[in-house]
Amino acid sequence: MNKLQKDFLWGGAVAAHQIEGAWNLAGKGLSIADVMTSGGNGIPRQVTKGVKAPYYYPNHEAIDFYHRYPEDIALFKELGLKVFRTSIHWSRIFPLGDEEMPNEQGLQYYDDLFDRLLDNGIEPVITLSHFEMPYHLAEAYGGFRDKRVIEFFAHYAETVMKRFKDKVKYWMTFNEINNQADGQHDLHTWTNSGILFEHEATQSEKEAVIYQASINELIASARAVMIGKSINPEFQIGCMMAYVPVYPFSSKPEDQMAALKVMNRRFFYSDIHVRGKVPTYAVKSWQQKGYSIDLSDEEKEVLQQGTVDFIGFSYYMSGTVTTLEKLEGQSITDFDNSKMLTNPYVSSSDWGWQIDPVGLRYTLNIVYERYGLPLFIVENGFGAYDDVHEEPIQDQYRIDYLAAHIHQMKLAIIEDGVDVLGYTPWGIIDIVSFGSGEMDKRYGMIYVDKDNSGEGSLKRRKKASFNWYQKVIATNGEDI
Repeated sequence: MNKLQKDFLWGGAVAAHQIEGAWNLAGKGLSIADVMTSGGNGIPRQVTKGVKAPYYYPNHEAIDFYHRYPEDIALFKELGLKVFRTSIHWSRIFPLGDEEMPNEQGLQYYDDLFDRLLDNGIEPVITLSHFEMPYHLAEAYGGFRDKRVIEFFAHYAETVMKRFKDKVKYWMTFNEINNQADGQHDLHTWTNSGILFEHEATQSEKEAVIYQASINELIASARAVMIGKSINPEFQIGCMMAYVPVYPFSSKPEDQMAALKVMNRRFFYSDIHVRGKVPTYAVKSWQQKGYSIDLSDEEKEVLQQGTVDFIGFSYYMSGTVTTLEKLEGQSITDFDNSKMLTNPYVSSSDWGWQIDPVGLRYTLNIVYERYGLPLFIVENGFGAYDDVHEEPIQDQYRIDYLAAHIHQMKLAIIEDGVDVLGYTPWGIIDIVSFGSGEMDKRYGMIYVDKDNSGEGSLKRRKKASFNWYQKVIATNGEDI
């Protein structure tokens, strides 16, 4: 084979909380995304206790996809998308998260959305939880620290999988579940697990809590897989990882060991998703650190039974680690005297994300070799400041980034034999940035007239990358 398979899934990706808006309409409850303020380039977002004046919460309106999706789907059809990856906003279905009965208005919204996609020849690819836990579950239960939240998630998964069993084939459980792996970024523990460390906790104390919450989430994911397969055996249910390959900076053997240890921390999640058991390296680490993780024999059986069909993942950048004393970097605890540092062989975006297309081919190879499951690139994209004064908006830098990554993906498929289901670049339309809450950090091929302060008409415009990607899809990746 010297071409991509004819049924390759070209698409685009977003998340409900970054696109829909309508944060308090039609019975929707408050979510953990709804209490995240705006930030900026190098300015972290804050998590507030409820919605507080005078803070600006950019997710409240987002780009108003909730009301404008017919217009946007028409553009997606013109673009030629075969699939559209989004999420179901958990708090739109269960406003508090612990109710018995779902919100019918929320279910009907997604019925209408999925019908509109399917009527336009676009298949929905759905993430069950994309940083959208009901806020009440975080406040009342401490998020996934509490095993009761496993049951609430399972009930939610069963509700939506039953409702949409004839409309959605591809599901993923938790978005970028391994983002919380380092425990150093409070926004990641909040959005992954609904956990804030409000007191001065040591790194070790944080890590123990995060591992327990992560195990609980992984059990919840396995439950969802089992439930989904009982509802429709034809479902394809995957996990969703953030893969950031970490290279050893030098040929010093200790640098290779440091890279291995850093990667284990992130592979921990997909190891359990795919293999159905806690890896020995994690068990040994817990013993050495004195962590007591609550995982019963019954729960271990659930992990075994609820393994995934495919691995969805995001890829944006790579990292580098060293133990060389002469080099400066950010100290990490994975291996003695190790630190993360900038790779001098690759460039960076305006937000300091290192641009490494070859790293995508490398990731596809190592993940496929490790697990042997089909892979799905469900996020890859370039956040940049766009000059909006030209018509169409000229974003050649975005085209160059995506073309280089698609080229490396094709090499992994055609030359290396990696099984890749599809490619859905992140932010097919401009949306609220997860990390910074900005609009000006733009990923989309469709421009949305809105700025960082929330001002703008919300008018949509095609960028140059729109016409480019339209041609990529039409030629099944031959013309990039």
